[in-house]
Amino acid sequence: MYKGNINLDILPEHIAIVMDGNGRWAKQKGFDRIFGHTNGINTVRQITEAAAEVGIKYLTLYTFSTENWNRPQEEIHGIMKLLVESIEKESETFRKNNVRLLAIGDLLRLPEDVNKKLQTCIAETSSNTGLSLVLALSYSSRWEITNAIKNIAKDCLSGKIDDIGLIDETVISDYLTTRNIPDPDIVIRTGGDIRISNFLLWQAAYAEFFFTKTYWPEFTKDEFFRIISEFQNRERRFGKTSEQIKSTKN
Repeated sequence: MYKGNINLDILPEHIAIVMDGNGRWAKQKGFDRIFGHTNGINTVRQITEAAAEVGIKYLTLYTFSTENWNRPQEEIHGIMKLLVESIEKESETFRKNNVRLLAIGDLLRLPEDVNKKLQTCIAETSSNTGLSLVLALSYSSRWEITNAIKNIAKDCLSGKIDDIGLIDETVISDYLTTRNIPDPDIVIRTGGDIRISNFLLWQAAYAEFFFTKTYWPEFTKDEFFRIISEFQNRERRFGKTSEQIKSTKN
């Protein structure tokens, strides 16, 4: 297992993943797309276990985007059915492994049964103190930022914000769905495409990006651990020079 090369003293706090390639993986094997999503659930379980195993505090999974509502209804129905089944199946596992479930996105667009199961599991795991597993459901950054701007404008009109000069990055972050979640240190995209697809655009401003050709159903703990190890060998400068970074470490 590749885990031995990870320095547990400098772990990323938050890893976010675009779980891409389920449908293409299934089609290559002669199955329908929902078969890929079903197998992708197994990978979710494995990577969640891997993150908890090494002590990652937050793992965000891009589960369903607002753009995904434009997919064929049959596929959407299948994904929603899988969501309900997997939430029911994994609830006890979350409790046993001290995993807290969270969700971000336009959750009111979800079918009532999906949202009900989701909120029940969130409530039941709210006191868990281990890994926080964040599902990005009916989520997109443009939706999130637009919604934040509307709410800021509303609070300006009501007088809750009485000086627009006070609106800074911290204020904007507080109006996002991720307001209680640290920005991701790592963003991983599986499936071979090299784009962000409207995912955590504000939050990932200084994240380290990793793109892999591996389809999500074939993404393994080993590859996940290798990415963490590579991350630990990158120099994160946040706009500063290498010399400045080195001087602060001395």
